[in-house]
Amino acid sequence: MDQTSNVSQIAHLIQLAIAPVFLLAGVGAILNVLAQRLARVVDRARALEADFKSFDPDQRERASNELVLLDRRMHVVNHSISACTASALFVCLVVALLFVADLAAIKFGTAVAVLFILAMLFLILGLCLFLWEVRLAMRSIRIRREHLPIRRG
Repeated sequence: MDQTSNVSQIAHLIQLAIAPVFLLAGVGAILNVLAQRLARVVDRARALEADFKSFDPDQRERASNELVLLDRRMHVVNHSISACTASALFVCLVVALLFVADLAAIKFGTAVAVLFILAMLFLILGLCLFLWEVRLAMRSIRIRREHLPIRRG
């Protein structure tokens, strides 16, 4: 009977851990998107730097301005990756504590709640930074007026 209750208890713990594990999968997907964005920014910066000397003065000024913006985007997305990674770490700690607390009959309810709140705060921070990086990206892809057809009222 004791072994059956242990199996039931472990099954219950696994059920409790499912929601944080799905959250962890979501954070992993966000991290994948952020890593892809960082890679694209780095590739664009390297391409501009490689061609920089061949640009005429006008192109060089535009490229220099774009490089400043790309550098800013790299920093913002890097901070976003750090925040989301911290969130994932706290979610992992929540899952681990759920198991340890129940199996060892230790009351870690407050610690689990605090870690989960921290995970959510870091995820919110990471998503806000992601939104900021997207806004910065939109600045860099604005089409210059001289390339747009003239609109007539």
